[in-house]
Amino acid sequence: MGTVGALGAIRRLLAGRRDLRLVLTAGLVSVTGDWVLATGLAYCVYVLTGSTVASAVTVTATFVPQVFLGPLAGVFADRWDRKRTMVATNLLLAVGLAPLMLVRDRSQVWIVVAVLVYQGAVSQFFAPAEQAMLPRLLAEGEVVAEGELLTANTLLAQSRDLARLIGAALGGVLAAAGGIRALAVADAGSFAAAAAFIGFVRAGGRVQAAQHAQHTQHARRVADVVRELGAGLRLTLARRVLRVLMVFVLLTGIGEGVMGTLFAPFVRQVLHGDSRAYGLIAAVQAIGGILGGLAVAALGRRVPPARLLGFGALGFGAVDLAIFLYPLGYAAIWPAVLGMIVVGLPGALTVAGMYTLFQQHTADAFRGRAFGALIGVEGICQLVATLAAGYLAQAIGIVPVLVVQGLCYLAAGLTVLLAVRENDVQPRRPRNVRRRSATQA
Repeated sequence: MGTVGALGAIRRLLAGRRDLRLVLTAGLVSVTGDWVLATGLAYCVYVLTGSTVASAVTVTATFVPQVFLGPLAGVFADRWDRKRTMVATNLLLAVGLAPLMLVRDRSQVWIVVAVLVYQGAVSQFFAPAEQAMLPRLLAEGEVVAEGELLTANTLLAQSRDLARLIGAALGGVLAAAGGIRALAVADAGSFAAAAAFIGFVRAGGRVQAAQHAQHTQHARRVADVVRELGAGLRLTLARRVLRVLMVFVLLTGIGEGVMGTLFAPFVRQVLHGDSRAYGLIAAVQAIGGILGGLAVAALGRRVPPARLLGFGALGFGAVDLAIFLYPLGYAAIWPAVLGMIVVGLPGALTVAGMYTLFQQHTADAFRGRAFGALIGVEGICQLVATLAAGYLAQAIGIVPVLVVQGLCYLAAGLTVLLAVRENDVQPRRPRNVRRRSATQA
C-alpha cells in the first residue's frame, strides 16, 4: 500500500465521520496555540534569566500537576461526560493565561511558573477524556477495526504535527516581536476556538449506563475515588501490554524531561541560534511527522502497533543522538533542522503505535483511569529528569545530559520489541482484571 492507498484510507475514515473531523480540527487549533506558547516561553524565560535551572523550574511547573492529578483526572474522565470535560478544560485554559500579560522582567518569572502549574492541572482532565473518546467517534464505543483505530490515531498525531509546524515557528517569531504577552493572547484564542469546535460534536461523552454501573458503583462517595484509582492501577498491572507501556512511558518520560529542559539552551549555547532558529528547529520535526503519518496509514494493516512503537522508538532515539552529538565537530544550524525533519518519521510511528496499543487493551469504562495511571508515571519521571537535567547541565555540560534522552528512547524501543508477544495482540476482557489483585499481576 503506497502513498495513494494511505490517502485513500484516510479519506474513507473521515468520510461521514463529522465528529471525528471536528475533534481533529479542535486539536489542530489548540495544539498550535500550545506550541506557540511552549516554544516562545521556553526561549523567553531562558533569555530573561540566562539559567538552565530557571528553565528546569519552568518546565517542572507543567509536570507537577501531572504527577498528582493525572491518575485522579483519569477517574473523572470515566465519570463525567467526556465531551463536556473537553469543552470546559479548553475554556478554563484560555482564561488561565491572563496573568502572563503582567510579566515584564526576570523578577516576575514566578508568574510564569504559577500559570504553568494551573495550565498543567487543568489540562490533565483533557488528555484522558480525549483518549477515551476517540474510539467512540469511530463506532459509538463499539469495537472498531485495528486499521481504522490506527489511522484515527495517526490523523490525531498528524494534526498535532501540523500544529507543531505552524505553532513552533510562530512561537519563535512572536517571542521576538511581542514577548510573553503576545504568546499568551495567541494561545488563549486557540483554546476558545477549540472549545467551540468540540461543542458541535454530536456523539455522547458519557460511559454507557451498564458499564458505569458495573465499574463505578456508588461513584458519588469520595472513598470511591480511591477505589477507582486502584482499579485503574490494577488494570495497568494486570495486563502484560499495559505493563510494557508503563515501562515505555517511564523511560521516555525521563528523556522528555531532559529534552524539555535543555533543548532551548542547546540551540542558544551550543548552536548559537536565536529565538527564530529555535522556533524553526522545533517546528520542522512536524514535516517528518506528517510524512511518517502517511507511512503509518500505509503500514497499519500489515504491521502490528507494537512493532510500529518499538521500531519507531529505536529510530527516534538514534536520530536524536545524532542531533545532539554532531555539534561536537561542526556547530551549525542546518544539520539540526535536517535531523529534526528526519526524526519526525519514527516519531509518527511511535505515537500512533502507542495510542493504538493502549486503546486496544483497555475497555471503554476503564480507559480514562488507565490512561491516567500511565501519565502519572510519565509525569513523575519527567519531573525528576527535569530537575536533574537543569543542575547536571551546569555541572557537566548540556550535550552530555541531552544524550540521555536518545539512550532512553533506544531502551524503550528494545523493551517493547522484546516484551510484547504475538499472542498479546487481542486484549482480555475487563472481568479478568477484577479477579486479580495488583500483587498477583
